[in-house]
Amino acid sequence: MNPAIDAFISEAPQWQPELKALRRIVLDCGLTEELKWGQPCYTHKGHNIIILGGFKAHCRLMFVNGSLLKDPQNLLQKPGEHTQAGRYIPFTSVKEIKALQPELTRLIHDAIANEKAGVKPEYKTTSEPFPEELETKLSKDPALEEAFTALTPGRRRAYLLHFNAAKQSATRASRIEACRPRILAGKGIHDCICGHSKKFPACDGSHKSFPGDFKCP
Repeated sequence: MNPAIDAFISEAPQWQPELKALRRIVLDCGLTEELKWGQPCYTHKGHNIIILGGFKAHCRLMFVNGSLLKDPQNLLQKPGEHTQAGRYIPFTSVKEIKALQPELTRLIHDAIANEKAGVKPEYKTTSEPFPEELETKLSKDPALEEAFTALTPGRRRAYLLHFNAAKQSATRASRIEACRPRILAGKGIHDCICGHSKKFPACDGSHKSFPGDFKCP
């Protein structure tokens, strides 16, 4: 067991018993746990399979590629309208978790089998693909998901191009986090935020003539 996950659960403001119960089920399926994006993440040979998270209304077990799973009980939910791969199951009690343990175990083993077989979701090709790091971030940050969805198609595409251009997962995650304030403000990656551009809303570099905080990072 990972000490970082021990600390995460012990410091969680709520859902500690539920997170512990879900953690036991996931670990019993043979996955490796580590802390990613500030959340317990469970992997198979370095590939993300499961993420645990606590929210105000519930805690959740999220399957990174849950869209591939057979779900006869209709347990899996989409985090947001534009989510393509991720699916989650919400819980509000240990009793619920115990009642669904056999089905949860099956779903986890199916997710592992898909990863071993190299099966991947088919993303829509009408736009730039959503990187896994963005899918994960949006699934646990409703405000960011709402703001990203509200952007114009062109602004969304520009962000996706910027994120997908990074070859390393850590770099993609860092870029997403750095762009979060701009997205929440409804700004595109190339938009002016200092107010000095003569080609507003685009940034034309005018901020370089101003000291201090008057800049478009």
